[in-house]
Amino acid sequence: MTRAATQSDSAAVVGALVIGSEILTGKRQDKHLAHVIERLATRGLTLAYAHYLGDDRARLTALLRDTFAQGDIVFSFGGIGATPDDQTRQAAAAALGLPLTRHPEAVEAIERKFGAAAYPNRVLMAEFPEGATIVPNPVNNVAAFSIRDHHFFPGFPQMAWPMLDWVLATHYPDLRREPDVERAVLVREAGESQLLALMNENVERFRRVQLFSLPSFAADGSRRLELGVRGPRLEVDRAFEHLLAGVAASGFPFEPMEP
Repeated sequence: MTRAATQSDSAAVVGALVIGSEILTGKRQDKHLAHVIERLATRGLTLAYAHYLGDDRARLTALLRDTFAQGDIVFSFGGIGATPDDQTRQAAAAALGLPLTRHPEAVEAIERKFGAAAYPNRVLMAEFPEGATIVPNPVNNVAAFSIRDHHFFPGFPQMAWPMLDWVLATHYPDLRREPDVERAVLVREAGESQLLALMNENVERFRRVQLFSLPSFAADGSRRLELGVRGPRLEVDRAFEHLLAGVAASGFPFEPMEP
């Protein structure tokens, strides 16, 4: 059973892939990751992971083989064109052990947009792993595709972002969660090692929240530590009270931070 069949499942794992050697070399700057995080947050969702990958078919295939096997929901950006440097469509097919086939709806959309100029090259962008469904492209009619809860978009934000919204609305209308909350305390004059025992105890006692520890230096050079927890509200309140009591007992100056 795929996540699409259990879309209200609070355990659904969501990942993002940003693909393109131009990202890794610095020729282009990624904008997709921040956008995905923002769009998921409106549903109370967060990413479990994100990967940047170049246009390397073997590496893409290996990663996709893992994410398909895990049953994750994955949003992938880039590399689905027809030029030799684009390898995402081929890698998705290889990861599933499926051939690339021309999707009739995708072919029809390209023909409608470009007429005779669809051949011989533009139509190659209608070749998807066998069994894929299309994701309509509102900008130029060149569809993207979905298969087994993996959704592959072009690298252009003006195309990919409305396509992402379409996929969320169409495939996962009920995939929403109560948003996580975060509470933190600013501890002054303390290093992480001095509060490590408290952190370990907190992690052990409160398994449903995520602890974070962010050290920094004040303008005068003194140490400070933002220490907090994130997760479901009730569990966060309990975990934070435990942290606060431990920090108070440590003797370091501290002040709770505004949510």
